[in-house]
Amino acid sequence: MSLRRLRIEWKKGHKVTGRLAMPDEPRDTAILLAHGAGLGQDHAWMVRMRDGLAGAGYPTLTFDYPYMEAGRRSPGSPKVNLATHEAAADRLLAYCDRVVLGGKSMGGRLGSHLAADGWQAAGLVFFGYPLVAPGKMEARDTSHLDRIGAPLLFVAGTRDRLCPLELLEPVVARLGAEAALVEGGDHGFSVRGGPRIEEVLDGVVGMTVAWLDERGF
Repeated sequence: MSLRRLRIEWKKGHKVTGRLAMPDEPRDTAILLAHGAGLGQDHAWMVRMRDGLAGAGYPTLTFDYPYMEAGRRSPGSPKVNLATHEAAADRLLAYCDRVVLGGKSMGGRLGSHLAADGWQAAGLVFFGYPLVAPGKMEARDTSHLDRIGAPLLFVAGTRDRLCPLELLEPVVARLGAEAALVEGGDHGFSVRGGPRIEEVLDGVVGMTVAWLDERGF
């Protein structure tokens, strides 16, 4: 496996950094793995997932949204982040036949809006979909998910406060999607008093790869 550094232009004269993990014998399907609001592509969580998915044969691209690239903490403009997300997805298509949009929390939600707006994703994988915004009680509107025709996988920790199962289950049922649960996992899939996070993430990679394999990706 090799790791390639890419520069992704999301607006004329404006670029962000991407890292493409390319297997020695890549599959035809690649995965775009977008980071969450508080961690960039070089965080250990993202690196473990990226390398695990690439190790299973899927070219996997991570990237930083402009606010993260600039070292800011606030995600800033959703319009800018969505434009960057689309540019990264378009760039990845140069290396594969089809793309699965994956993302941690905010990154997954942005990917869902991209697909709902018509970007032709082969599938979507949400790692801790943020059904509830931090500090809020009520669930976010998920009606845009109904416009996505591709298969969906929600990976969720059973003690994730931003993706409580009582809210996730009706969404999964409504969409005809699938869910894979990390028993005892929080929003980042850490299990209190359980296995090391590296082991948990390896298990999440396994769940994801099994789902992709079942669909012939």
